[in-house]
Amino acid sequence: MPNTLIKAVAGGSLRARFLHSLAQTNPRPLMLEVASAQGPWITTTDGKRYLDLISGISVSAMGHQHPDVVHAVQEQAAKHLHVMVYGEFVQSPQVRYAEWILDRLPAGLSSVYFTNSGTEATEGAMKLAKRITGRSHMVSCTNAYHGSSQGALSLAGGAWLKDPFGPLLPNCEQIEFNNFDDLEKITHQTACFMVEPVQAEAGAVAAQTGYLRAARERCQQVGALLVFDEIQTGFGRLGAMFACQKYGVEPDILLLGKALGGGMPLGAFISSAERMAIFSHSPMLGHITTFGGHPVSCAAGLAMCTALELSGVVAHVEAKGRYIARHIQGAEVRGEGLLMALVLENAKQVGALVDSCVGEGLITDWFLFNDGAVRVSPPLNISYDELDLAIEIINRGIAHVGA
Repeated sequence: MPNTLIKAVAGGSLRARFLHSLAQTNPRPLMLEVASAQGPWITTTDGKRYLDLISGISVSAMGHQHPDVVHAVQEQAAKHLHVMVYGEFVQSPQVRYAEWILDRLPAGLSSVYFTNSGTEATEGAMKLAKRITGRSHMVSCTNAYHGSSQGALSLAGGAWLKDPFGPLLPNCEQIEFNNFDDLEKITHQTACFMVEPVQAEAGAVAAQTGYLRAARERCQQVGALLVFDEIQTGFGRLGAMFACQKYGVEPDILLLGKALGGGMPLGAFISSAERMAIFSHSPMLGHITTFGGHPVSCAAGLAMCTALELSGVVAHVEAKGRYIARHIQGAEVRGEGLLMALVLENAKQVGALVDSCVGEGLITDWFLFNDGAVRVSPPLNISYDELDLAIEIINRGIAHVGA
């Protein structure tokens, strides 16, 4: 144990106990001790308020502690929590939320399998694709991120993140995102091509015009399944409820997570009822989960989505994104909707800007596969006054970093 940590533990503060008792994944955690959160704001135990410009990595689409979500959680918790493995008992929150989602998706996406997280949704989709096609070759993109379990990590595009845990799944291949010629590597031996409509962890890199449609056509030619990972792009983040609507391309399997649970843990993979039925035989229980589709998470997610739709905020997402891009000074701004990246020169500048922003009460973040960009993915209902404050802090930070 480092000497600094020994001294901190001896002091007995919550921060020290956090470092001592919980597994750490980052050598430089922000160490903000959260007391409460409301809307786009997080308040720490010392009374300082922080404007959250990343919304829990695109989770809090309607901000923190939305009253409708809090009420739904309380109401469902008063009825029942976990009662039985998902798929055995009929539970109203699961059914109602699945119906809400399916009503807004293409007809070919007609059956929801709720999981605990986006990573588990990836795992389920990989199993489904292999089972449906009888093939094992799976294709994803460089700089893609689909989760941290060994299966999902096999499809990740960053060697530094996954190689230390090898060997991972065999027969997984990465192609270059937005490279039309590389789509030829999806062959008659391919079970699925998994792709993000906007590559989040690459630094908000959007698909070029026609790329997703070309991927759709190639998968149809060779009998592979097209999987859209909308774990970060779903629920209005790009300016449409789902990216498959925005781009007019229907995948065979759709992955959801992050905002899906309204702040509660929840993921899902969605396909046709005919495909999903294969999990019920040969073998029976072909995919199972204990807590996936937890009734409280489903109730929270449905409340969030209902509020999101009724508020009309999704219609303003693209305008807010353009507003940010117009007013940021000294950095390239790219992305779609409110999934954005501020591109700087190097990782040192990114770290300095993140630290500068936190020092002024603004939470930003970095990307897994792009150390030269700063993440911007605020709650979709953030106000223009709040955006102005964020932009002012960011511009000061960029000027300081570049000085």
